[in-house]
Amino acid sequence: MSEVGSLDAYPTLEIERVPAELVTAAREFPTATIHEAAGKTGALPAAIKPVSATFRLCGPAVTVHSPAADNLWIHRAIYAAQPGDVLVVHVSGAYEHGYWGEIMSTAAKVRGLAGLIIDGCVRDAVLLEQIGFSGFARGLCIPGNGKGFDAPRWVNMPLLIADVTVQPGDLVVGDADGVVCVPRARVHTVLQAAERRVQDEARILERLQQGESTLGVYGWGRQR
Repeated sequence: MSEVGSLDAYPTLEIERVPAELVTAAREFPTATIHEAAGKTGALPAAIKPVSATFRLCGPAVTVHSPAADNLWIHRAIYAAQPGDVLVVHVSGAYEHGYWGEIMSTAAKVRGLAGLIIDGCVRDAVLLEQIGFSGFARGLCIPGNGKGFDAPRWVNMPLLIADVTVQPGDLVVGDADGVVCVPRARVHTVLQAAERRVQDEARILERLQQGESTLGVYGWGRQR
């Protein structure tokens, strides 16, 4: 029997995800490299940072639009998502609540999810680091949340975070610098560009090690 109000009572939340082999390839690149390779697009707000400096994530996005001061649908999204998915959560601009903590991190880790990106706050910072489930948030906040069973909500619909639209199944990558989103249809091309960028930068670093200047390497030293 389905639990009252559980996801079993709703249509199957199927999405088309970025292929697993591309997720594996993307793990090799820093977020800044991916952002540059994507034409300097896709960076989420700088305020969204890892709860622990060691946290890193990479995977397909499962998007959640949560009502303000309410985390019921974030709980439900944990069970809508598949292993390897990353929850990307919008909290309707109500940042001063701890939408996620020890209980949810434990549940998500058991489910095999790859991480959390929330345009809001979390709590239980020390415990989240100990659990080791990668969480990225605007900050830490103590106040908890309600559970509005009839509150407007969306799972696996497009989200707008600042000027970045995150579609279900897009690639999201997070590291110490922040988070970047790449549209699913562009991932292969962007990763090819990222590899070229890494190779180009390796050559530049070698020239700098040989004593050349950045002005000379980039051609910025010439007078107009």
